[in-house]
Amino acid sequence: MMEKTFIHRLLALFPNAIAHKLLLMWMFILAFWVIYFSPKDYTKFLFSLRNSISLDHWNAFRNSTYPEAPPNPEISPAETELRIRRITEKLDQLIPPRPFTNVSCTTSATHSRASLLSPRDTYCRGDRLDVLLEMRDHLGRRKEYGGDFLRARVFSPALRAGASGKVTDFNNGTYLVSFTLFWEGQVSLSVLLIHPSEGVSALWRARNQGYDRVIFTGQFANGSSPVFSKCGLTLHTSAELCEYLDYRDQEAFYCLKPPQVPCEALTHVTTRNADISYIRQKEWALFDRSNVGVEIMKNFASIKVLACGKSKNITKCQLGMKSPFPSGYTLKRKWIAAFCKQREFNETKTINDCLKRKLIYLMGDSTLRQWIQYLPKMVKTLKYFDLHGVGPFKTHVLLDAERHILIQWKKHGHPFITQSLFSVKDDNYIPREIDRIAGDKDTAIVITLGQHLRPFPIKIFIRRAINIQKAIERLFLRSPETKVILKTENTRRMFDNAEMFSDFHGYIQNLIMRDIFMDLNVGVIDAWDMTIADSTDNVHPPDYVIENQINMFLNYIC
Repeated sequence: MMEKTFIHRLLALFPNAIAHKLLLMWMFILAFWVIYFSPKDYTKFLFSLRNSISLDHWNAFRNSTYPEAPPNPEISPAETELRIRRITEKLDQLIPPRPFTNVSCTTSATHSRASLLSPRDTYCRGDRLDVLLEMRDHLGRRKEYGGDFLRARVFSPALRAGASGKVTDFNNGTYLVSFTLFWEGQVSLSVLLIHPSEGVSALWRARNQGYDRVIFTGQFANGSSPVFSKCGLTLHTSAELCEYLDYRDQEAFYCLKPPQVPCEALTHVTTRNADISYIRQKEWALFDRSNVGVEIMKNFASIKVLACGKSKNITKCQLGMKSPFPSGYTLKRKWIAAFCKQREFNETKTINDCLKRKLIYLMGDSTLRQWIQYLPKMVKTLKYFDLHGVGPFKTHVLLDAERHILIQWKKHGHPFITQSLFSVKDDNYIPREIDRIAGDKDTAIVITLGQHLRPFPIKIFIRRAINIQKAIERLFLRSPETKVILKTENTRRMFDNAEMFSDFHGYIQNLIMRDIFMDLNVGVIDAWDMTIADSTDNVHPPDYVIENQINMFLNYIC
Protein backbone atom coordinates (compact mmCIF):
# COMPACT_ATOMS: atom_id res chain seq x y z
CA MET A 1 0.00 0.00 0.00
CA MET A 2 2.83 2.40 0.88
CA GLU A 3 4.64 1.56 -2.39
CA LYS A 4 1.47 2.36 -4.43
CA THR A 5 0.96 5.66 -2.60
CA PHE A 6 4.65 6.58 -3.27
CA ILE A 7 4.31 5.84 -6.98
CA HIS A 8 1.03 7.83 -7.30
CA ARG A 9 2.59 10.84 -5.55
CA LEU A 10 5.67 10.60 -7.77
CA LEU A 11 3.54 10.48 -10.92
CA ALA A 12 1.57 13.47 -9.69
CA LEU A 13 4.76 15.50 -9.86
CA PHE A 14 4.91 14.79 -13.62
CA PRO A 15 1.39 15.37 -15.00
CA ASN A 16 2.46 14.99 -18.65
CA ALA A 17 1.67 11.54 -20.14
CA ILE A 18 5.03 11.24 -21.93
CA ALA A 19 6.81 12.09 -18.69
CA HIS A 20 4.77 9.35 -16.97
CA LYS A 21 5.98 6.80 -19.50
CA LEU A 22 9.62 7.85 -19.26
CA LEU A 23 9.53 7.79 -15.49
CA LEU A 24 7.95 4.33 -15.40
CA MET A 25 10.58 3.07 -17.87
CA TRP A 26 13.45 4.32 -15.68
CA MET A 27 11.85 2.83 -12.57
CA PHE A 28 11.57 -0.54 -14.35
CA ILE A 29 15.26 -0.44 -15.33
CA LEU A 30 16.23 0.44 -11.77
CA ALA A 31 14.12 -2.42 -10.35
CA PHE A 32 15.64 -4.88 -12.84
CA TRP A 33 19.20 -3.80 -11.92
CA VAL A 34 18.53 -4.23 -8.17
CA ILE A 35 16.97 -7.66 -8.65
CA TYR A 36 19.62 -8.90 -11.08
CA PHE A 37 22.68 -8.08 -9.00
CA SER A 38 23.05 -9.91 -5.71
CA PRO A 39 25.13 -8.15 -3.04
CA LYS A 40 28.10 -10.36 -3.90
CA ASP A 41 27.86 -9.69 -7.64
CA TYR A 42 27.34 -6.00 -6.98
CA THR A 43 30.66 -5.89 -5.17
CA LYS A 44 32.34 -7.69 -8.04
CA PHE A 45 30.78 -5.28 -10.53
CA LEU A 46 32.00 -2.21 -8.67
CA PHE A 47 35.49 -3.71 -8.34
CA SER A 48 35.73 -4.48 -12.05
CA LEU A 49 34.44 -1.03 -12.93
CA ARG A 50 36.96 0.60 -10.61
CA ASN A 51 39.79 -1.43 -12.18
CA SER A 52 38.72 -0.62 -15.73
CA ILE A 53 39.10 3.12 -15.15
CA SER A 54 42.08 3.01 -12.81
CA LEU A 55 44.78 5.54 -13.64
CA ASP A 56 47.46 3.66 -11.79
CA HIS A 57 47.78 0.13 -13.18
CA TRP A 58 51.50 0.75 -13.30
CA ASN A 59 53.42 -0.36 -10.22
CA ALA A 60 50.32 -2.06 -8.80
CA PHE A 61 51.14 -4.11 -5.72
CA ARG A 62 49.16 -7.25 -4.99
CA ASN A 63 49.62 -10.15 -2.64
CA SER A 64 49.13 -13.46 -4.35
CA THR A 65 49.44 -17.15 -3.69
CA TYR A 66 49.65 -17.85 -7.42
CA PRO A 67 53.30 -18.31 -8.42
CA GLU A 68 53.06 -18.60 -12.18
CA ALA A 69 55.29 -15.89 -13.26
CA PRO A 70 55.27 -14.73 -16.69
CA PRO A 71 52.13 -12.55 -16.82
CA ASN A 72 48.93 -14.16 -18.10
CA PRO A 73 49.19 -14.14 -21.91
CA GLU A 74 45.40 -13.76 -22.16
CA ILE A 75 45.78 -10.22 -20.80
CA SER A 76 48.59 -9.34 -23.20
CA PRO A 77 47.61 -7.82 -26.56
CA ALA A 78 47.32 -10.57 -29.17
CA GLU A 79 49.37 -8.52 -31.62
CA THR A 80 52.39 -8.41 -29.30
CA GLU A 81 52.17 -12.13 -28.56
CA LEU A 82 51.98 -12.88 -32.28
CA ARG A 83 55.03 -10.70 -33.01
CA ILE A 84 57.01 -12.37 -30.25
CA ARG A 85 56.13 -15.80 -31.60
CA ARG A 86 57.06 -14.85 -35.18
CA ILE A 87 60.43 -13.45 -34.14
CA THR A 88 61.29 -16.49 -31.98
CA GLU A 89 60.31 -18.82 -34.83
CA LYS A 90 62.63 -16.93 -37.21
CA LEU A 91 65.44 -17.18 -34.67
CA ASP A 92 64.85 -20.91 -34.17
CA GLN A 93 65.26 -21.35 -37.93
CA LEU A 94 68.41 -19.23 -37.90
CA ILE A 95 69.88 -21.27 -35.00
CA PRO A 96 68.86 -24.89 -35.60
CA PRO A 97 69.82 -27.58 -33.05
CA ARG A 98 73.19 -29.19 -33.78
CA PRO A 99 74.00 -32.61 -32.33
CA PHE A 100 77.07 -32.76 -30.10
CA THR A 101 78.99 -35.94 -29.37
CA ASN A 102 82.51 -34.73 -28.61
CA VAL A 103 84.81 -31.79 -29.32
CA SER A 104 86.65 -33.59 -32.14
CA CYS A 105 83.51 -33.39 -34.31
CA THR A 106 83.06 -29.63 -33.85
CA THR A 107 84.49 -26.77 -35.91
CA SER A 108 88.23 -26.26 -35.49
CA ALA A 109 89.80 -22.87 -36.17
CA THR A 110 93.21 -24.52 -36.60
CA HIS A 111 92.05 -26.95 -39.30
CA SER A 112 89.82 -24.46 -41.13
CA ARG A 113 91.17 -22.29 -43.91
CA ALA A 114 90.69 -18.71 -45.16
CA SER A 115 91.52 -17.83 -48.78
CA LEU A 116 91.51 -14.51 -50.62
CA LEU A 117 89.19 -14.38 -53.60
CA SER A 118 90.69 -12.64 -56.66
CA PRO A 119 93.91 -11.56 -54.90
CA ARG A 120 95.83 -8.55 -56.25
CA ASP A 121 99.16 -6.90 -55.49
CA THR A 122 97.47 -3.65 -54.45
CA TYR A 123 93.95 -2.44 -53.74
CA CYS A 124 92.26 0.95 -53.81
CA ARG A 125 90.61 2.68 -50.88
CA GLY A 126 86.92 1.85 -51.00
CA ASP A 127 87.42 -1.56 -52.63
CA ARG A 128 85.74 -4.65 -51.25
CA LEU A 129 87.93 -7.56 -50.25
CA ASP A 130 86.37 -11.04 -50.11
CA VAL A 131 87.66 -14.01 -48.15
CA LEU A 132 86.33 -17.58 -48.45
CA LEU A 133 86.27 -19.71 -45.31
CA GLU A 134 86.20 -23.50 -45.47
CA MET A 135 85.44 -24.94 -42.06
CA ARG A 136 86.73 -28.31 -40.85
CA ASP A 137 86.46 -30.20 -37.61
CA HIS A 138 89.31 -31.24 -35.28
CA LEU A 139 89.86 -34.40 -37.35
CA GLY A 140 90.27 -32.36 -40.53
CA ARG A 141 86.92 -33.35 -42.00
CA ARG A 142 84.92 -30.79 -43.98
CA LYS A 143 81.94 -29.35 -42.10
CA GLU A 144 78.65 -29.84 -43.91
CA TYR A 145 76.58 -27.22 -42.09
CA GLY A 146 77.02 -23.64 -40.91
CA GLY A 147 75.99 -21.73 -37.81
CA ASP A 148 79.47 -20.93 -36.43
CA PHE A 149 79.71 -17.60 -34.58
CA LEU A 150 82.55 -15.67 -36.22
CA ARG A 151 84.05 -12.23 -35.78
CA ALA A 152 85.89 -10.60 -38.69
CA ARG A 153 88.03 -7.50 -38.53
CA VAL A 154 90.39 -5.53 -40.79
CA PHE A 155 92.97 -3.34 -39.03
CA SER A 156 96.19 -1.33 -39.22
CA PRO A 157 97.88 -1.08 -35.79
CA ALA A 158 100.23 1.73 -36.85
CA LEU A 159 97.28 3.88 -37.88
CA ARG A 160 95.13 2.80 -34.90
CA ALA A 161 92.55 1.88 -37.53
CA GLY A 162 89.99 -0.91 -37.68
CA ALA A 163 86.66 -2.03 -39.11
CA SER A 164 84.44 -5.08 -38.84
CA GLY A 165 83.80 -7.50 -41.68
CA LYS A 166 80.49 -8.87 -42.92
CA VAL A 167 80.02 -12.64 -42.66
CA THR A 168 77.68 -14.52 -45.02
CA ASP A 169 76.85 -18.09 -44.02
CA PHE A 170 76.13 -20.49 -46.91
CA ASN A 171 74.95 -23.15 -44.41
CA ASN A 172 77.22 -25.79 -45.93
CA GLY A 173 80.42 -25.25 -43.96
CA THR A 174 81.62 -22.34 -46.10
CA TYR A 175 81.40 -18.61 -45.40
CA LEU A 176 82.07 -15.43 -47.34
CA VAL A 177 83.72 -12.67 -45.30
CA SER A 178 83.60 -9.25 -46.97
CA PHE A 179 85.76 -6.31 -45.90
CA THR A 180 85.55 -2.70 -47.06
CA LEU A 181 89.00 -1.12 -47.36
CA PHE A 182 88.25 2.26 -45.82
CA TRP A 183 91.81 3.64 -45.50
CA GLU A 184 95.14 3.44 -47.27
CA GLY A 185 98.26 1.69 -45.99
CA GLN A 186 99.23 -1.82 -44.89
CA VAL A 187 96.10 -3.66 -43.77
CA SER A 188 95.80 -6.95 -41.89
CA LEU A 189 92.82 -9.29 -41.68
CA SER A 190 91.53 -11.32 -38.78
CA VAL A 191 88.76 -13.91 -38.54
CA LEU A 192 88.05 -15.42 -35.12
CA LEU A 193 85.97 -18.48 -34.35
CA ILE A 194 84.14 -17.32 -31.22
CA HIS A 195 81.92 -20.41 -30.88
CA PRO A 196 81.45 -23.43 -33.17
CA SER A 197 77.91 -24.07 -34.36
CA GLU A 198 77.53 -26.82 -31.77
CA GLY A 199 78.37 -24.29 -29.04
CA VAL A 200 75.93 -21.76 -30.52
CA SER A 201 73.20 -24.40 -30.47
CA ALA A 202 73.95 -25.21 -26.82
CA LEU A 203 73.87 -21.51 -25.85
CA TRP A 204 70.55 -20.95 -27.59
CA ARG A 205 68.93 -24.02 -26.01
CA ALA A 206 70.26 -23.13 -22.55
CA ARG A 207 69.23 -19.48 -22.74
CA ASN A 208 65.61 -20.28 -23.40
CA GLN A 209 65.40 -22.99 -20.78
CA GLY A 210 65.29 -21.07 -17.51
CA TYR A 211 64.93 -17.78 -15.64
CA ASP A 212 66.88 -18.74 -12.54
CA ARG A 213 70.55 -18.22 -13.43
CA VAL A 214 70.39 -14.94 -11.51
CA ILE A 215 69.25 -14.68 -7.88
CA PHE A 216 67.52 -11.40 -6.98
CA THR A 217 67.29 -10.34 -3.34
CA GLY A 218 64.84 -7.62 -2.37
CA GLN A 219 65.28 -5.34 0.63
CA PHE A 220 62.07 -4.24 2.37
CA ALA A 221 61.92 -1.33 4.79
CA ASN A 222 60.79 -2.44 8.25
CA GLY A 223 61.59 0.21 10.80
CA SER A 224 65.32 0.35 11.55
CA SER A 225 65.91 -3.30 10.53
CA PRO A 226 65.43 -4.04 6.81
CA VAL A 227 64.00 -7.40 5.79
CA PHE A 228 65.41 -9.38 2.85
CA SER A 229 63.47 -11.69 0.57
CA LYS A 230 63.99 -13.69 -2.61
CA CYS A 231 62.78 -12.01 -5.82
CA GLY A 232 62.86 -12.71 -9.55
CA LEU A 233 61.20 -12.62 -12.94
CA THR A 234 59.61 -15.94 -12.00
CA LEU A 235 59.29 -17.66 -8.63
CA HIS A 236 58.15 -21.28 -8.59
CA THR A 237 56.63 -21.50 -5.14
CA SER A 238 53.26 -21.83 -3.43
CA ALA A 239 54.21 -19.16 -0.89
CA GLU A 240 52.51 -15.75 -0.83
CA LEU A 241 54.02 -13.37 -3.39
CA CYS A 242 54.30 -9.66 -3.93
CA GLU A 243 53.61 -8.98 -7.59
CA TYR A 244 54.96 -5.82 -9.24
CA LEU A 245 53.11 -5.79 -12.52
CA ASP A 246 52.80 -3.55 -15.53
CA TYR A 247 49.46 -4.75 -16.86
CA ARG A 248 49.57 -2.81 -20.11
CA ASP A 249 53.03 -3.95 -21.23
CA GLN A 250 52.89 -7.36 -19.50
CA GLU A 251 56.12 -6.87 -17.57
CA ALA A 252 56.44 -8.57 -14.19
CA PHE A 253 58.71 -8.86 -11.16
CA TYR A 254 57.99 -10.91 -8.03
CA CYS A 255 59.19 -11.20 -4.44
CA LEU A 256 58.33 -13.62 -1.68
CA LYS A 257 56.19 -11.57 0.69
CA PRO A 258 57.99 -11.09 4.01
CA PRO A 259 55.82 -11.79 7.09
CA GLN A 260 54.16 -8.70 8.54
CA VAL A 261 55.72 -6.43 5.87
CA PRO A 262 53.65 -4.85 3.07
CA CYS A 263 54.68 -5.32 -0.55
CA GLU A 264 54.91 -1.54 -0.98
CA ALA A 265 57.90 -1.51 1.39
CA LEU A 266 60.30 -2.91 -1.25
CA THR A 267 63.11 -0.34 -1.57
CA HIS A 268 66.25 -2.00 -2.98
CA VAL A 269 67.41 -5.04 -4.92
CA THR A 270 70.73 -6.78 -5.39
CA THR A 271 71.73 -9.84 -7.45
CA ARG A 272 74.21 -12.69 -7.59
CA ASN A 273 74.74 -15.53 -10.01
CA ALA A 274 73.11 -18.84 -9.14
CA ASP A 275 74.98 -22.11 -9.28
CA ILE A 276 72.69 -23.28 -12.08
CA SER A 277 73.54 -24.21 -15.66
CA TYR A 278 71.55 -25.54 -18.58
CA ILE A 279 74.71 -26.31 -20.56
CA ARG A 280 75.28 -30.06 -20.50
CA GLN A 281 78.40 -31.25 -18.76
CA LYS A 282 80.15 -32.50 -21.90
CA GLU A 283 79.27 -29.28 -23.77
CA TRP A 284 81.30 -27.14 -21.37
CA ALA A 285 84.48 -28.15 -23.19
CA LEU A 286 83.27 -25.96 -26.08
CA PHE A 287 83.49 -22.90 -23.83
CA ASP A 288 86.92 -23.58 -22.42
CA ARG A 289 89.11 -20.53 -22.79
CA SER A 290 91.34 -22.32 -25.31
CA ASN A 291 88.33 -22.90 -27.60
CA VAL A 292 86.85 -19.37 -27.57
CA GLY A 293 87.96 -16.64 -29.98
CA VAL A 294 90.58 -18.69 -31.84
CA GLU A 295 92.17 -17.21 -34.97
CA ILE A 296 91.39 -19.12 -38.16
CA MET A 297 94.54 -20.02 -40.11
CA LYS A 298 95.10 -17.91 -43.22
CA ASN A 299 97.40 -18.34 -46.18
CA PHE A 300 97.99 -14.66 -46.90
CA ALA A 301 99.87 -11.77 -45.31
CA SER A 302 98.82 -8.12 -44.99
CA ILE A 303 97.69 -6.30 -48.11
CA LYS A 304 98.55 -2.87 -49.49
CA VAL A 305 95.84 -0.26 -50.04
CA LEU A 306 96.37 2.88 -52.15
CA ALA A 307 94.31 6.08 -52.36
CA CYS A 308 93.62 5.78 -56.14
CA GLY A 309 91.83 9.16 -56.11
CA LYS A 310 88.44 7.65 -55.25
CA SER A 311 85.88 9.74 -53.39
CA LYS A 312 82.11 9.88 -53.06
CA ASN A 313 79.64 12.47 -51.89
CA ILE A 314 77.56 11.56 -48.85
CA THR A 315 74.94 13.61 -47.02
CA LYS A 316 75.15 14.80 -43.42
CA CYS A 317 74.11 12.42 -40.67
CA GLN A 318 70.36 12.51 -40.03
CA LEU A 319 67.78 10.55 -38.09
CA GLY A 320 66.12 7.76 -40.01
CA MET A 321 69.18 6.90 -42.11
CA LYS A 322 69.70 3.17 -42.56
CA SER A 323 72.90 2.03 -40.94
CA PRO A 324 74.78 -0.47 -43.15
CA PHE A 325 77.21 -3.14 -41.96
CA PRO A 326 79.90 -2.18 -41.39
CA SER A 327 78.52 1.23 -40.47
CA GLY A 328 81.95 2.87 -40.30
CA TYR A 329 85.56 2.53 -39.21
CA THR A 330 88.10 3.96 -36.81
CA LEU A 331 91.18 5.88 -37.96
CA LYS A 332 93.57 7.35 -35.41
CA ARG A 333 90.94 6.25 -32.89
CA LYS A 334 88.31 8.53 -34.44
CA TRP A 335 85.08 6.93 -35.60
CA ILE A 336 84.14 7.78 -39.19
CA ALA A 337 80.64 6.82 -40.34
CA ALA A 338 80.43 5.10 -43.71
CA PHE A 339 76.90 6.25 -44.58
CA CYS A 340 76.84 9.94 -43.66
CA LYS A 341 79.10 12.97 -43.37
CA GLN A 342 80.00 13.82 -39.78
CA ARG A 343 80.70 17.18 -38.26
CA GLU A 344 83.56 17.14 -35.77
CA PHE A 345 82.55 18.36 -32.31
CA ASN A 346 85.99 18.87 -30.78
CA GLU A 347 85.67 22.38 -29.33
CA THR A 348 83.77 23.36 -26.20
CA LYS A 349 81.95 26.24 -27.93
CA THR A 350 80.77 24.00 -30.76
CA ILE A 351 79.43 21.43 -28.28
CA ASN A 352 77.84 24.13 -26.10
CA ASP A 353 76.10 25.64 -29.13
CA CYS A 354 74.77 22.20 -30.04
CA LEU A 355 73.54 21.40 -26.53
CA LYS A 356 72.01 24.82 -25.80
CA ARG A 357 68.38 24.49 -24.53
CA LYS A 358 68.52 20.71 -24.95
CA LEU A 359 66.77 18.22 -22.69
CA ILE A 360 68.56 14.89 -23.04
CA TYR A 361 67.36 11.65 -21.47
CA LEU A 362 69.74 8.67 -21.38
CA MET A 363 67.92 5.41 -20.64
CA GLY A 364 69.65 2.11 -20.19
CA ASP A 365 72.60 0.45 -18.53
CA SER A 366 76.04 1.49 -17.31
CA THR A 367 77.46 1.59 -20.86
CA LEU A 368 75.25 4.66 -21.37
CA ARG A 369 75.99 5.97 -17.87
CA GLN A 370 79.57 6.31 -19.17
CA TRP A 371 78.29 9.18 -21.30
CA ILE A 372 77.14 11.24 -18.34
CA GLN A 373 80.45 10.54 -16.59
CA TYR A 374 82.48 11.61 -19.64
CA LEU A 375 80.48 14.67 -20.77
CA PRO A 376 81.83 17.01 -18.03
CA LYS A 377 85.31 16.30 -19.42
CA MET A 378 84.14 17.57 -22.80
CA VAL A 379 82.03 20.47 -21.48
CA LYS A 380 83.33 22.09 -18.29
CA THR A 381 80.13 24.10 -17.76
CA LEU A 382 78.10 20.93 -17.15
CA LYS A 383 77.77 20.36 -13.40
CA TYR A 384 76.34 17.47 -11.44
CA PHE A 385 73.02 18.06 -9.71
CA ASP A 386 72.50 15.85 -6.66
CA LEU A 387 69.18 14.03 -6.80
CA HIS A 388 70.12 12.25 -3.60
CA GLY A 389 70.14 8.46 -3.87
CA VAL A 390 73.08 6.18 -3.17
CA GLY A 391 75.44 4.14 -5.31
CA PRO A 392 76.43 4.15 -8.99
CA PHE A 393 72.95 3.23 -10.24
CA LYS A 394 71.04 6.20 -8.85
CA THR A 395 69.64 8.71 -11.32
CA HIS A 396 72.41 11.06 -12.54
CA VAL A 397 71.77 14.62 -13.72
CA LEU A 398 74.03 17.22 -15.39
CA LEU A 399 72.97 20.87 -15.57
CA ASP A 400 74.14 24.03 -17.28
CA ALA A 401 71.66 26.60 -15.96
CA GLU A 402 73.04 29.45 -18.06
CA ARG A 403 72.50 27.58 -21.33
CA HIS A 404 69.40 25.70 -20.11
CA ILE A 405 70.92 22.28 -20.67
CA LEU A 406 69.69 19.23 -18.76
CA ILE A 407 71.11 15.72 -19.24
CA GLN A 408 69.75 12.78 -17.23
CA TRP A 409 70.76 9.12 -17.02
CA LYS A 410 68.41 6.58 -15.51
CA LYS A 411 68.86 2.83 -15.45
CA HIS A 412 66.31 0.60 -17.13
CA GLY A 413 63.87 -1.53 -15.14
CA HIS A 414 64.06 -5.23 -14.20
CA PRO A 415 66.09 -7.26 -14.83
CA PHE A 416 69.14 -5.31 -13.70
CA ILE A 417 72.15 -7.38 -12.65
CA THR A 418 74.69 -6.10 -10.13
CA GLN A 419 76.06 -7.06 -6.74
CA SER A 420 75.65 -3.42 -5.69
CA LEU A 421 72.43 -2.63 -3.85
CA PHE A 422 70.28 -0.41 -6.08
CA SER A 423 67.09 1.48 -5.33
CA VAL A 424 63.77 0.55 -6.92
CA LYS A 425 61.79 3.35 -5.27
CA ASP A 426 61.37 5.28 -8.52
CA ASP A 427 61.98 2.39 -10.91
CA ASN A 428 60.24 2.38 -14.27
CA TYR A 429 60.61 0.40 -17.45
CA ILE A 430 61.86 2.42 -20.40
CA PRO A 431 58.44 2.58 -22.15
CA ARG A 432 56.92 4.23 -19.05
CA GLU A 433 59.81 6.72 -18.88
CA ILE A 434 59.23 7.63 -22.52
CA ASP A 435 55.51 8.10 -21.83
CA ARG A 436 56.39 10.74 -19.19
CA ILE A 437 58.38 12.90 -21.62
CA ALA A 438 56.54 15.74 -23.34
CA GLY A 439 59.04 15.98 -26.18
CA ASP A 440 59.80 18.76 -28.68
CA LYS A 441 62.49 19.72 -31.19
CA ASP A 442 65.00 20.34 -28.37
CA THR A 443 64.39 17.03 -26.61
CA ALA A 444 66.53 13.96 -27.33
CA ILE A 445 66.28 10.42 -25.96
CA VAL A 446 69.04 7.81 -26.15
CA ILE A 447 68.17 4.18 -25.41
CA THR A 448 70.37 1.14 -24.92
CA LEU A 449 69.20 -2.29 -23.88
CA GLY A 450 70.70 -5.74 -23.75
CA GLN A 451 73.63 -6.50 -21.46
CA HIS A 452 71.42 -7.20 -18.43
CA LEU A 453 68.95 -9.28 -20.43
CA ARG A 454 71.47 -11.71 -21.92
CA PRO A 455 71.03 -14.35 -19.15
CA PHE A 456 67.24 -14.62 -19.64
CA PRO A 457 64.98 -16.26 -22.25
CA ILE A 458 64.86 -14.23 -25.44
CA LYS A 459 61.10 -13.57 -25.15
CA ILE A 460 61.81 -11.17 -22.26
CA PHE A 461 64.06 -9.09 -24.53
CA ILE A 462 61.69 -9.20 -27.51
CA ARG A 463 58.73 -8.05 -25.41
CA ARG A 464 60.75 -5.16 -23.95
CA ALA A 465 61.95 -4.05 -27.39
CA ILE A 466 58.39 -4.11 -28.78
CA ASN A 467 57.10 -2.13 -25.79
CA ILE A 468 59.83 0.48 -26.34
CA GLN A 469 58.93 0.69 -30.02
CA LYS A 470 55.27 1.31 -29.15
CA ALA A 471 56.26 4.00 -26.62
CA ILE A 472 58.35 5.77 -29.27
CA GLU A 473 55.42 5.66 -31.68
CA ARG A 474 53.19 7.24 -29.02
CA LEU A 475 55.86 9.92 -28.44
CA PHE A 476 56.05 10.72 -32.16
CA LEU A 477 52.26 11.11 -32.31
CA ARG A 478 52.31 13.88 -29.68
CA SER A 479 55.77 15.31 -30.44
CA PRO A 480 57.08 14.21 -33.87
CA GLU A 481 60.11 16.53 -33.67
CA THR A 482 61.58 14.70 -30.65
CA LYS A 483 64.87 13.03 -31.49
CA VAL A 484 65.31 9.37 -30.55
CA ILE A 485 68.63 7.54 -30.89
CA LEU A 486 69.28 3.84 -30.34
CA LYS A 487 72.73 2.86 -29.05
CA THR A 488 73.38 -0.81 -29.80
CA GLU A 489 75.12 -3.13 -27.36
CA ASN A 490 78.89 -3.15 -26.88
CA THR A 491 80.90 -6.30 -27.26
CA ARG A 492 82.46 -7.58 -24.04
CA ARG A 493 85.28 -9.86 -22.90
CA MET A 494 85.04 -13.25 -24.62
CA PHE A 495 85.95 -15.30 -21.57
CA ASP A 496 83.19 -14.06 -19.26
CA ASN A 497 80.55 -16.62 -18.32
CA ALA A 498 79.56 -17.71 -21.83
CA GLU A 499 76.23 -19.22 -20.88
CA MET A 500 75.02 -15.92 -19.42
CA PHE A 501 76.99 -13.19 -21.18
CA SER A 502 78.42 -14.47 -24.48
CA ASP A 503 78.50 -11.90 -27.27
CA PHE A 504 76.45 -14.38 -29.26
CA HIS A 505 73.49 -13.32 -27.10
CA GLY A 506 74.29 -9.67 -27.79
CA TYR A 507 74.56 -10.34 -31.52
CA ILE A 508 71.10 -11.93 -31.60
CA GLN A 509 69.65 -9.04 -29.58
CA ASN A 510 71.18 -6.54 -32.02
CA LEU A 511 69.46 -8.35 -34.90
CA ILE A 512 66.15 -8.18 -33.03
CA MET A 513 66.50 -4.45 -32.26
CA ARG A 514 67.30 -3.60 -35.87
CA ASP A 515 64.31 -5.63 -37.05
CA ILE A 516 61.85 -4.08 -34.59
CA PHE A 517 63.07 -0.48 -35.00
CA MET A 518 63.58 -0.70 -38.77
CA ASP A 519 60.70 1.58 -39.79
CA LEU A 520 61.06 4.20 -37.04
CA ASN A 521 62.60 7.60 -37.68
CA VAL A 522 65.44 7.06 -35.19
CA GLY A 523 69.21 7.33 -35.30
CA VAL A 524 71.54 4.40 -34.64
CA ILE A 525 74.85 4.62 -32.81
CA ASP A 526 76.52 1.34 -33.71
CA ALA A 527 78.44 0.59 -30.51
CA TRP A 528 78.72 -3.05 -31.61
CA ASP A 529 80.60 -2.02 -34.75
CA MET A 530 82.68 0.56 -32.91
CA THR A 531 83.90 -1.86 -30.25
CA ILE A 532 84.78 -4.53 -32.82
CA ALA A 533 86.66 -1.93 -34.90
CA ASP A 534 88.63 -0.83 -31.83
CA SER A 535 88.98 -4.40 -30.52
CA THR A 536 88.23 -3.22 -26.99
CA ASP A 537 86.35 -6.35 -25.79
CA ASN A 538 85.40 -4.52 -22.60
CA VAL A 539 81.82 -4.08 -21.47
CA HIS A 540 82.88 -0.55 -20.43
CA PRO A 541 85.05 0.63 -23.33
CA PRO A 542 87.74 3.32 -22.93
CA ASP A 543 87.06 7.05 -23.08
CA TYR A 544 87.97 7.48 -26.75
CA VAL A 545 85.18 5.04 -27.70
CA ILE A 546 82.71 6.94 -25.51
CA GLU A 547 83.79 10.22 -27.12
CA ASN A 548 83.14 8.72 -30.56
CA GLN A 549 79.66 7.62 -29.48
CA ILE A 550 78.84 11.07 -28.10
CA ASN A 551 80.18 12.73 -31.26
CA MET A 552 77.84 10.58 -33.36
CA PHE A 553 74.96 11.53 -31.05
CA LEU A 554 75.71 15.26 -31.46
CA ASN A 555 75.67 14.80 -35.24
CA TYR A 556 72.14 13.42 -35.02
CA ILE A 557 70.71 16.21 -32.84
CA CYS A 558 72.48 19.29 -34.29
